Amino acid sequence: MATDSPGERIFVGIGSNLDDPRAQVLRAFDELAAIERTRLLRRSPLYRTPPWGFADQPPYVNAVAELASDLDPRALLSHLLAIERSHGRHRDGERWGPRTLDLDLLLHGDARIDEPGLVVPHPRASERAFVLVPLAELDPGLVIAGAGPVQGLLARLGPHGCERID
Repeated sequence: MATDSPGERIFVGIGSNLDDPRAQVLRAFDELAAIERTRLLRRSPLYRTPPWGFADQPPYVNAVAELASDLDPRALLSHLLAIERSHGRHRDGERWGPRTLDLDLLLHGDARIDEPGLVVPHPRASERAFVLVPLAELDPGLVIAGAGPVQGLLARLGPHGCERID
């Protein structure tokens, strides 16, 4: 359902490396657009990226969605977790292991939150090319609070094997 008010500008990281990752990510865009009081503004291109954490797993397909919503961060996170579960994701597995779908709340307006189960901006967004490359595609002038401009962060880090696939 689309919102009539613009709401907060939100960025969600999307990743998958199991069960047809490209289809998982594309389906996630549609499901993000269907969240109540939320609108999908833009989606980044898809990128094939090397695995993060454990190297002995398939490559990922990653992207970023730009949303507008008047949902608060905790309510939006609940929707993201429900979408993950609908894709068969269980957050009781190994950290940085293979997954059908991973949705990370990267930025929620100018919010800075550090609570159990919710940290915004995402604490490792500035360290991951698979986040910075699609963010820079959507908004080269974007600034991650506490970390700096996306373009500068990406220039220091480099693209680290991010290969555009659409």
